[in-house]
This record gives sequence, structure tokens and C-alpha cells, in this order.
Amino acid sequence: MSIRAQEHQNLEDGKTEELIGDDGVLIEVKKLEKSSRRIRSKIGMEASLDSVWSVLTDYEKLSDFIPGLVVSELVEKEGNRVRLFQMGQQNLALGLKFNAKAVLDCFEKELEILPYGRRREIDFKMVEGDFQLFEGKWSIEQLDKGIHGEALDLQFKDFPTTLTYTVEVKPKMWLPVRLVEGRLCKEIKANLMSVRDAAQKVIEGVIHDL
Repeated sequence: MSIRAQEHQNLEDGKTEELIGDDGVLIEVKKLEKSSRRIRSKIGMEASLDSVWSVLTDYEKLSDFIPGLVVSELVEKEGNRVRLFQMGQQNLALGLKFNAKAVLDCFEKELEILPYGRRREIDFKMVEGDFQLFEGKWSIEQLDKGIHGEALDLQFKDFPTTLTYTVEVKPKMWLPVRLVEGRLCKEIKANLMSVRDAAQKVIEGVIHDL
């Protein structure tokens, strides 16, 4: 299922639109105000929490397999706090290329033990870059054996692990939010599928140099 910017242009404040594609990625878009959006996306996978975590936190290799991510540099790491410089490139309408640069502060949270499994998250916030606002989190949940989707969306009941990416975004004034929103949804879906594929290679023991 393709996601086009015009699909979201009539969203009212506070309204959420949910889109589920044949690729198994769930996307929810919520209009927070005129030029802000919250995008939540989720994917199920046959990989362990630890495998997904190892892929996400190998920061300088993210650009090797995530489409549209041109640069991912580890600027500083101190304990659970990480600072990254990332640059992405997207093709917009009429041949225009949109390059987004950002310095992100990330916080790697400790493992949480839940009644139905385990969860671990990475919070991130842009401290410098090409958006007025860009912040959110990665969340990995793994069900205990014998638990069948009780804590997950019905769509993901057959998967032991889910990865959720949530971001609140507000572009700079010159760039229409509808255009950014549509492109971001496509990019996020591709990113989730790329992380899933990399994590499943980890569990298969065949990941070397991505």
C-alpha cells in the first residue's frame, strides 16, 4: 500500500488516522496542530529483543542498511547517553532533493520486566537540525514464551517481538508539513523493515558486515 501526502491533508487537530499495508507495518498519524504530526509505526518480527537492540545501537552502521540515511556518526557516548549526527536524503516532488541534517541526543533506557515479557527503549530528541521539532522513541517488546499476543495489537499476535517507532515532527516553516508527512511515513516503513531484516539476520547468525 502506498502512502501519499494527500491522504493526510484533511486531518483535524487531535484526529488519528491508521494505515496498515500489505508489508505488515502499521502506521498511525495524529495531527497535533496545524504544522505538527505524531507518527507511530510498528512491525512484528522473528527476532529477539537483544538482536534488535544490537542492530539499533550499532549507530555508525545504521546508514549501511537503512535507505535514505546517508550519514550516521557517533559524536559522543557517555553511559546511557549518546549523541549522533545523522543526515538523510529524500527525493521530493519535481526532482527536488530534501536533505535533512540533525544532531540527536539519545538515551538508552534500562531493560523493563513486564507481566507478559520484556521491553527496552531508546528516547531521542533533535538538539540541532532542519526541523523545528523532531523527537520520539524506539520501543522493543518481546513476549514471554506461552504468551500469544495478549499485550500486542491483534495484527502482531503471531510475532514474539515487536518494534515501535514514534516521532513528533514539526518541519521548518518553508516546507509544507503534508509533503514531509507523506515522505516520512514511507521512510519510516522502509526503516522498520530494514531493521527487522537486519535483526533477523543476527538471530540466524549470518550478519557480518552490513
